[in-house]
Amino acid sequence: MIFGAHVVVYSTDASADRAFLRDILRLASVDAGHGWLIFALPPSEIAVHPAEANDRHELYFMCNDLSAEISALGKKAVKCSPVQEERWGSIVRVQLPGGGQVGLYQPKHPTASSDLSD
Repeated sequence: MIFGAHVVVYSTDASADRAFLRDILRLASVDAGHGWLIFALPPSEIAVHPAEANDRHELYFMCNDLSAEISALGKKAVKCSPVQEERWGSIVRVQLPGGGQVGLYQPKHPTASSDLSD
C-alpha cells in the first residue's frame, strides 16, 4: 500500500536550499545520516497535466491567504514574483537560495484533501 510521497528538488546549492526549508519555511525534518535532511511536507495532492514532453515536474506550496504569506516571506528577505491570477488560483514563484524556484499559490479550486484547508 502506498503510504506517502517523496518529492526531490534538485539544486546547485542544496545546503542553502535545505536551510531555507528548515529556517524560513520551518518544515520539520529528520537527519537521514551525515546531515542529509529529509523534510516533512504538509498534506498534499497530485495533479497530472497534459504536456508536450514527459519528465517535467513542479512543486507548489498551497496557502489560504497568499497576500499574508508573501508579506511573511518578505519580512524574511525572501523574494517572490508578482502575483499571477490563473483560473485555478493566485500564484507566485518563490526564489530559493540555490537559484531554483518553487510555486506558492492560493487555490480557487476544490482541494483533494480536507486537511489542506485546515
